[in-house]
Amino acid sequence: MAVREGENSGSSINGKQEQSSNRVITIVFLALLIDLLGFALILPLFPSILDYYSKTEDGFSLSLQHGVDWFAVMVGMPPERKYNSVLFGGLIGSIFSVLQFFSSPLTGAVSDCLGRRPVILMTVMGLIASYALWAASRTFGIFLLSRIIGGISKGNVSLSTAIIADLHSPKARSKGMAMIGVAFSLGFTLGPMIGAYLAMEAEKGEVFFLRSALLALTFAVADLIFIFFLLPETLPKEKRVSSVTSGFQAAVDLLSPLALFQFSAVTRGRDSPSEKNLQNLKILGLAYFLYLFLFSGLEYTLSFLTHQRFQFSSMQQGKMFFFIGITMAVIQGGYARRIKPGNEIRAVKRAIMLLIPAFLLVGWAANVTMLSVGLLLYSFAAAIVIPCLSAVVSGYGAASQKGRVMGILRSLGALARALGPILSATVYWLAGAEICFTICSAFFLIPFLLLGSVKQQPKEE
Repeated sequence: MAVREGENSGSSINGKQEQSSNRVITIVFLALLIDLLGFALILPLFPSILDYYSKTEDGFSLSLQHGVDWFAVMVGMPPERKYNSVLFGGLIGSIFSVLQFFSSPLTGAVSDCLGRRPVILMTVMGLIASYALWAASRTFGIFLLSRIIGGISKGNVSLSTAIIADLHSPKARSKGMAMIGVAFSLGFTLGPMIGAYLAMEAEKGEVFFLRSALLALTFAVADLIFIFFLLPETLPKEKRVSSVTSGFQAAVDLLSPLALFQFSAVTRGRDSPSEKNLQNLKILGLAYFLYLFLFSGLEYTLSFLTHQRFQFSSMQQGKMFFFIGITMAVIQGGYARRIKPGNEIRAVKRAIMLLIPAFLLVGWAANVTMLSVGLLLYSFAAAIVIPCLSAVVSGYGAASQKGRVMGILRSLGALARALGPILSATVYWLAGAEICFTICSAFFLIPFLLLGSVKQQPKEE
């Protein structure tokens, strides 16, 4: 009788924990979706925004444009306005990623001390300031300032993964990471379409990006209200680090690329992971960086390839990325979130191997059908890798370190997204699309082999 009552009691506690985890996952998913919809509104407008400031003969914009022109000539890029705009927009995107590289581990470390909720609210307030500046910007300097503030404030994405990492079970964390992936896919699919539509609907005499900026501002304000009233604190006070100072014992641990690859910031204090788990973290971080470095570079050159080889218009490219986003959302919502804890590494390795033929098909595509098959494989594989790797990494470290661990992972991803497109664009124009995609596809074997040395999910520390 006593045994049966104990079992019933344990079952009841597990049921409540699962219900609580599902509620947190739903709130994080909706908050992140609102955030990413606002963030993605600007993406299709970059070339037009840059043209707008160049036509106003903004001195700051023109000086930066001269630097981009020099780089384009150096790598042998054809002197076509379309290519120049894509390159300029990509370099501004790289600045945004560099800022995320610095901000993600810092916000994660602060949240390990103050809790997730107050820090994520602060980052959303930063995004509100960023979008307000964008709406008011009439000079390129103000526009760039809005992007800088936005890049610093985008640490809220790593905080979302830290919140999911706080959940009680590997199953809940795996599901949560997959739902974060769905939010990304939907946000980056619907947001650009809405942004492009609002720009087309601008009235005569109205700055074409004003409506998109105001909608992004509205989304950010709504996100702040939503988080304030509905998001619970997931890091109890007794599991936090003692002070912010202890989270920043050595700034170099959070800002030096070498220290980030070593996960140095999580080795301090009594909660330091075991030597074996730390070694696994280092391998996972390196594999994550290399994967995103290669993937983001090839993803960026897609716009060049489809315009050059198939003469895709902006609308056709929009439809292509819509197809990719919807496919990824379906895979993440239907398959990725059902991958059992313990099987993530295996699933990631299969997905990475699938990316090799995917990018070879894209790079050597002689017609749109061949391109479409490559993009279908690409979408399926891309939907698996990041959510599963994030779920595995979230199992490492004590509760008081989850923010730093996920912040470091996000920071490594931001560094990869900053460097990948620049190198890939250089190889693309110097060696050609076929050589670029073939070389990068072969290099996917490196993260594949690295993951082979990682033992699956650790026991909770």
